[in-house]
Amino acid sequence: MKVSHYFEFEDHVTGGIHESVVHQRKMLDREGIEYTTEATLDADVLHCNLMGPRSVWYAKRASDRGIPVVAHTHVTAEDFGDSFRFTNALAKPLKPYLSRAYRLADALVCPSEYNRGVIEEYTDTPTTVISNGVDREKLAGFESLEDEYRERYDLSPPTVFLVGHVIKRKGLETFVDLARELPDIDFAWFGPLDLSLKGRETTRLIEESPENCTFTGFVDDIRGAFAAGDVFLFPTHEENEGIALLEAMTAGKAVVVRDIETFSWLDHDEDCLKVDPAAADDETEAFADAIRRLTDPTLRERLGSNAAARSESFSLDAIAERYRSLYESV
Repeated sequence: MKVSHYFEFEDHVTGGIHESVVHQRKMLDREGIEYTTEATLDADVLHCNLMGPRSVWYAKRASDRGIPVVAHTHVTAEDFGDSFRFTNALAKPLKPYLSRAYRLADALVCPSEYNRGVIEEYTDTPTTVISNGVDREKLAGFESLEDEYRERYDLSPPTVFLVGHVIKRKGLETFVDLARELPDIDFAWFGPLDLSLKGRETTRLIEESPENCTFTGFVDDIRGAFAAGDVFLFPTHEENEGIALLEAMTAGKAVVVRDIETFSWLDHDEDCLKVDPAAADDETEAFADAIRRLTDPTLRERLGSNAAARSESFSLDAIAERYRSLYESV
């Protein structure tokens, strides 16, 4: 069996989608599945990770030739907005485009049950849930970087942190407001800033953030983020899964998430703390209460340990065989 494992715009797309593709290819290697990263019809299966125009062209021709098509549903209109400049304007026409594109596939891969529920409003194409997974090898030895990264960014424990592109949708406003509300606690967001690609409101939030709120920009070794951080704060408004969250759990960090459907699989006060702003009079204060609770090292240790145990089922080794089963089924 040979797979055309194609990632359109591979040289330009970063963040979670890029990481997911890296994970997938590691899993195909683990399973001994032969694949090429080129879009080609000289394959038994065409697997498209991003349904751009070139992928759509190949998907149509693959169908004409009887070659099964698998497409990943990394992108939805729901999680496209509040990301980069112009994405809000593009989100509305994106849904009908994706509906047509996803219908070209014989099978869709959804990174979570939540994502599958969203996609069912786009098309009746059969779906399979396969997590993006977490690469435990990538995080190996992160503890050794603690002193270096705390000193580099002048961070004192317990540091509240987040990892990933700095975009409004991921809860940027909440992150900054919390830093302002809790001036004695250091907040650090590790990840590319790309201010030229950001909207005016996002740029303002970053530039007017308080002194205890650090935006590191790109870091050369992302393990340093998990070494320097103590509490992973993820107030995202919309997420298909969240690889950085899985990484934080794998690293044994206490986690605070917004109580949205994506994270329904997490258990409050067992492997995370969930904050439901709708149930509180003040969103910032509700998140602040959770952060204050986690200044207790005993609670951080308990939640972090439980999170690490929960993350084991998301390891690449635990997931890899699902791709073989999917390819064989189509």
